[in-house]
Amino acid sequence: MKIFLTSYILAVIGLSLYFFQDPALEASMQRGNEIYADFCVTCHLEAGEGVVSTFPPLAKSDYLLQNRAASIRGVKFGQQAEIVVNGVTYNSAMPSPGLEDDEIADVMNYILNSWGNTSDKIVTVEEVEAIQK
Repeated sequence: MKIFLTSYILAVIGLSLYFFQDPALEASMQRGNEIYADFCVTCHLEAGEGVVSTFPPLAKSDYLLQNRAASIRGVKFGQQAEIVVNGVTYNSAMPSPGLEDDEIADVMNYILNSWGNTSDKIVTVEEVEAIQK
């Protein structure tokens, strides 16, 4: 009985960690959702699908997940360079939205954990501060 109870408790704890996000990440994503709605949705659209050959998708984006620092840099300073996202080449200008480092961390956490994206690490203000032009 002791083994069953111990196994049950460990299973519940494991499932809780799997299904429930870190409260700090969850709060950051909520703030990031608001920032996304204010600054990003016009081009990248509500579900992050973007516009083919014009504005890259953020949903299920291989570029975001494989180029974390470059993605943060693009939000922080804007971007005007050719990038390839999910096999499609994009070369549109993205102006800097003028966000503060904490806002960039929040919107990146929202984007990196929405629409089929999953990041194993929270974007912190310190990480954003360290990104240089």
